[in-house]
Formats: sequence, C-alpha cells, structure tokens
Amino acid sequence: MLPPVDNSILQSNPEFAALYSKLTTSVLNPDGSTKNGPATKERRAVTEELNEYRLQAAKQHLLTDAISNANPQSMQATHAPAPSLTRRPRPQQQPTTPVGELPAPLLDLLLLLPPLLNAPSELSPESIVLLLSSPPLSDFPAHLPQLARLVSSTLHSSAVHLARIANPTTNPSYVHRSIPALPTYAASLASTIAERKVELTRGRLAAATELTSLLQEQTAVLSQLLRALEAKHGPIARSLEFRATEAALTAQRQEAEAETALWVARRDTYTPEAARALANYASHLRDAKGRLNEAIHTLKAELEAYGVDGEGSGGGGKEKVMREMARVYRDMGRQVEEVRGDLERLGRA
Repeated sequence: MLPPVDNSILQSNPEFAALYSKLTTSVLNPDGSTKNGPATKERRAVTEELNEYRLQAAKQHLLTDAISNANPQSMQATHAPAPSLTRRPRPQQQPTTPVGELPAPLLDLLLLLPPLLNAPSELSPESIVLLLSSPPLSDFPAHLPQLARLVSSTLHSSAVHLARIANPTTNPSYVHRSIPALPTYAASLASTIAERKVELTRGRLAAATELTSLLQEQTAVLSQLLRALEAKHGPIARSLEFRATEAALTAQRQEAEAETALWVARRDTYTPEAARALANYASHLRDAKGRLNEAIHTLKAELEAYGVDGEGSGGGGKEKVMREMARVYRDMGRQVEEVRGDLERLGRA
C-alpha cells in the first residue's frame, strides 16, 4: 500500500500534489507495483502461478488440519442442517459407523498422517517405499472411504462454524446455505480491512495534523505568556521598577535638601540679634496692646460718666446735650480755622 500524504503538504506543494495524484492513479497500483511497465505481463503470470501455489498450499493445510482435528465421533454426525427453533425436525436415519467398530489401522492412520504431511521430506525414496508398503499405510486405500467421510465431516463442521461467525443473525437451520459464499465474504472482508487500514492511516495523519496545529497554538500561547511574564517580571519591568525607586529616592533627597536650605535661609535671615529684636518688638507690641486696652477702659469709664455706655448708646437728654456740644465744638473749630486762614491771607497781603 502506498503511504498516504498529509493534505496540508499537498495543499502547500501543488506540483508535488499533481505528481502524487498521477503516480497513484495512472502509474502505480495500490500495492506499489507498476501498472504499464514492460514486465507487467511476466509479473502477472508469476502472480497467477504464485496464487496457484498458494491455493495448493492452502488446500494441503486445510486437509492436514482436518486430519489432525478429525474426531471419530464426528462420523456419527450428519450433514443435515441444525434443528429448527420453531418446529421439531423428523429423525433421519443415516448409516453411520460406531466408534467401537472403527478399525485400528484407521485410528493409526489418523495419528500418523498429520506428522507425515507436516514433516519435511528428508527420507530417501527406498525409505518412503518401505514406509508406504508397511501397515497401516499399506491399508490406506482400503480405509480411504471412511477417512474421506471423517475428513469431510470435519471440514463441514469447520465451514458451518465459519458461516455462523459470518452470519450471526441467520437461523441456525439455514447456516449451511451460506457456506458457498464464504470465499466471497472472506474477499470482501479482506478488502474492507484494507480500506479500514487506509482510512485509519488517513485518520492518524489528520489527527497528527490537528495535533501539530494544536501544539503550534499552545506554543503561541506559551510565547504570549512568556512575553507577559517578561513584561511584568523581566529585565524591562525590573529596570522600570529600579528607575521608579531611584526617582522616589531622588525626590526624597530633594525634599530633604529643600528643608535643609529652608532652615539655612532662616538661620541666615534671622540672626541672633534679629531674633532678639523681634522678641523685644513682640514684647513691646504686647505692652502697647495692654496700654491700649487700659486706655479703652478709661475712655469707656469717662463716657459712662457722661452718660454714654461702652457700645456708643446712651439714654436721656444728657446724651443729646453732649452730642449737641460736640457738634457746636466742631462748628466752632471749623470757624476758627476759617478765621485763621483769613488772617494768614491778610498778613501776607
């Protein structure tokens, strides 16, 4: 059988696909032999001769196997079909030979023939003639009918078993009718097995192709995963992390330097003398604030003496008198200023 080729290879190589199609359809047989070669006829003749030898060998093997597996009790069995499941068959009387009446030479033949048929021919012609002229082989022609019936019964039983295997759903009464179709069934079964092997090989190739594509996809997934891991934990990620850490440390150092510069500027700006002066000025401001508060209290007391409370509100006519006096005082002051201005103008004149 020609080895099948993967479809992906044929699709990717059109020229090879055309060559493979030509080889498998026009040049070569399914078994790999040439269809129209110069030695095709000779090969066909050799194949036919080989098939004949195979047929003879198969017949000899079946005959030897039947003689080896022959059971004297099978001579009592008939070649009639198995009893029906629905109707009881009529008893059939056939002349059979009881086991006890089998001659001893026939039993000896059943024991001696299989080794002689299977053993390689290493005896000389004189030994073979002597062996065939001695009992029990010398009585072989006389016992041939009984031996033939025994071998025929064994072969028929084997054929019935094969037919029952080939047709498991057939009524046992009609299984013997399928015996002539056993060669055709065997040929079709061999052809089916060959086709199933080809389909199995193609299925394996398809599975291998699918497995290859699956492995490629898994490889791509693993590559993406490795890239993601490298991006997260690889040299680039570690470099970025180190840079971020370095930037944070630089910011902290700059903050410390700024605080240091601030304290240095404060130290340079506020000298001990300036600090003492500022402290004295603060004390002076506190004293001035205290004196101002005392003056306010004194003025409030004086206003209360004149009938005006600390919030600027008073009661009675005394407050009105005081307000009128203040207004008159302001008017008089304004008139005095006007007179003084007139006098100054007159003096300049």
